[in-house]
Amino acid sequence: MAEATELFAVFVVGLILLFGGLMWLLFRKGITGRKIFVFVTAFFGVVIAVNVGMAYQAIHTFPGLEEETGNGYDESQAFNKIMQEQIALGWKVDLAYTRKTLTVTFAGKNGHVPQVAEMGLLVGRPTEAKDDQRPVFAQNGPVFTAPVSLGAGKWMVKINARAKDGTEFHQRLSLIVTE
Repeated sequence: MAEATELFAVFVVGLILLFGGLMWLLFRKGITGRKIFVFVTAFFGVVIAVNVGMAYQAIHTFPGLEEETGNGYDESQAFNKIMQEQIALGWKVDLAYTRKTLTVTFAGKNGHVPQVAEMGLLVGRPTEAKDDQRPVFAQNGPVFTAPVSLGAGKWMVKINARAKDGTEFHQRLSLIVTE
């Protein structure tokens, strides 16, 4: 991704330099109608070339759709039911990342220890899928830890957990890594 961005930057700078050189060649000895036509054509050619380059970058760096959707009405009804059950759980999640270890801590309402039966987690960059990871966690009550190597910057964390009574819990959080 970084190489493609650098290549695109070189492409844009090259077009600007080419356009500047063309302007100098055209107008160093005076302005004529033909020179204005060439200038305007070159100007819009540069604009179109940059737009085509940006469209190419957008299409080739898009990770794709996350999942297929079915019937929107049924999905919204299921979402509302799951959301109400999740609110009833009253769980709060705390994320921590230190020394290449990701820690997820669940807290229950009114100081109760939440009964987490299982938890799965996806961590990745918000803008691309190539860095996505699904770490394997060790559980110690409501605390889950996993070794993970994350670079500096913003990360998206999607948590899918299940209570011992079968209630689903889903949450998406942001994690800023400074190490």
